Amino acid sequence: MAAVALMKTQLIKAYRIIATGSAFALFSAGGLALSVIIFSIQRLIYRDVNKRNQAARTAVHYSFKFFVGYMRLVGILRLDVDKIDAIKQAKGQLIIANHPSLIDVVVLISIVRNADCVVKADLWKNPFLKGVVKATGYINNDAEPDYFLGQCKKSFASGNNLIVFPEGTRSVPGKPWHFKRGAGNIALRTQVDILPILIDVNPITLTKGQKWYQVTERRFTFKMRVLPPYLIEPYIQDDQVTNSVRKLTRDLQAYLNEEKLKYE
Repeated sequence: MAAVALMKTQLIKAYRIIATGSAFALFSAGGLALSVIIFSIQRLIYRDVNKRNQAARTAVHYSFKFFVGYMRLVGILRLDVDKIDAIKQAKGQLIIANHPSLIDVVVLISIVRNADCVVKADLWKNPFLKGVVKATGYINNDAEPDYFLGQCKKSFASGNNLIVFPEGTRSVPGKPWHFKRGAGNIALRTQVDILPILIDVNPITLTKGQKWYQVTERRFTFKMRVLPPYLIEPYIQDDQVTNSVRKLTRDLQAYLNEEKLKYE
């Protein structure tokens, strides 16, 4: 019986590795297909850059929705979203979230309509994703500060929802979250309120430094909890923006770490 149980466990693990590998292969192929086929067609249809970027973001939204659906279909992922309508109905908001796994932004974009992102400069060198970030007009976090904030303001004015991970990198499991000032700086200098989202992945998987084939023993649950909008009005002081950004960042960090404890 022990041998049968061991064989069953090994077969399940083998299936999960194959299923996960197929999902990542699908993601990579999808990125290339978007860049080579879909975005090329959109360039012919839309001469206006803004309309072309918006069309590309819509294509990415539905592509990521398909990818998440595939992961659910093959038994890799279970999605549990609290107050999903608050995300779907968001317009012109700054969405912040913790960043426990590799697929956080993919799941968020699959749900958030008109999603814009602040992305690392390294993605412009990624062969599978550079075409996506260029076509969508996602905002480079390495851009010159005034240009960067101008792009953020333009995005909000167009009704886009800007997704930012205030930690600047993937969260470390079991450790408090430490926020950089980027999200607070965007919020105060564009005067846009914040929609905080808590993400919990259980069992923990696809963390920083973890290989894709280091699969969990069972399907992991990707849970999202939408918190009430965080209003920035109390922090707006035109003559002391830097101090206000520092205070907002500190308060946001404390608030989300406190909410995190309720989640666990």
